[in-house]
Amino acid sequence: MFTYTLRRLLFAIPTLLIISFVIFALLDLAPNDPTGDLPLTIPPEVREQIRASLGLEQPFFIRYLYWLQQFFINEPLNILERLTGWQFGDGHRMRVLSWATRSPVVDLIVQRLPQTLWVVGLAYLFGILIAIPIGVISAYKQYSIFDQIGTFVSMVGYSVPTFFTGVLLIVVFSSWLQWFPSVYDTNLEVTDFSSFLAQMRQMVLPVAVLSLYNASQITRFVRASMLDNLHQDYVRTARAKGVRENAVLLVHVLRNSLIPVVTVIALGVPTIFSGAIITEQIFRVNGLGQLLIVAVQGADIPLVQTLTFIFAVLIVLFNLIADVLYGILDPRIRYE
Repeated sequence: MFTYTLRRLLFAIPTLLIISFVIFALLDLAPNDPTGDLPLTIPPEVREQIRASLGLEQPFFIRYLYWLQQFFINEPLNILERLTGWQFGDGHRMRVLSWATRSPVVDLIVQRLPQTLWVVGLAYLFGILIAIPIGVISAYKQYSIFDQIGTFVSMVGYSVPTFFTGVLLIVVFSSWLQWFPSVYDTNLEVTDFSSFLAQMRQMVLPVAVLSLYNASQITRFVRASMLDNLHQDYVRTARAKGVRENAVLLVHVLRNSLIPVVTVIALGVPTIFSGAIITEQIFRVNGLGQLLIVAVQGADIPLVQTLTFIFAVLIVLFNLIADVLYGILDPRIRYE
């Protein structure tokens, strides 16, 4: 297992380099100009000076190498300096800067990350905790009332878009009942119990919208995988040996059924860090999804490049984690 993991990590290096080049090239070739939003009265020579200050007068390949150095070397060194208090070099190294704010891109991402993790992360966790037991019970009691209700709710939750569900919850619970706020207050600081309750109240609606969507998707996979394994020969053998039904269901069937479900869950984890763009827009959550929208609208190419590449890194990483979990869940799978 260790050899396989190490080999996959080494293979991920050229994969990520190719992905980084494709992302950088596509966004660099996009018809976006950082001076496009400036007033037309600005002289052309001033526009060229602005472009030169942003490094756009350099050839494409040179700018790509600079971006690699900034992302893979300078930014990690800066993070190590903050965590350890040590200084590596003179400390005046180039960093990936936002065209719009002239602030380091990584600092902008770190500022928005807690809001995204609070809302999207909790929603994904609740979705998994809800989906697995519902999927197991629905498969075990196939065609029962519980199964029919669960299948119907999961189908509706997965089919109905989150912008409709979000607006519906705002109308019912914010406008009519006035139980929860419709706008997420990003500036709220949790300092006492009352502010903690306020934080929980404003998280209820966005977390509920995303939890319903995530749970509906995962429930369908859990139910289908459980049904596929419930009628296998090893299940009949375990029952013939007198193994208790709970042990057959939870130890034998569920463990094998989770193998395909792990892929769905692992590949969904990067969406936690990318943020739920539509839901964050509806509830005004100042997270990474909203940051990406603002960056795209403002043609802030360095910020879009960095965010997109971070999402690609997370997808490659959690693909590896899913493969490793296969070997843990199913002893028959060997990578050596």
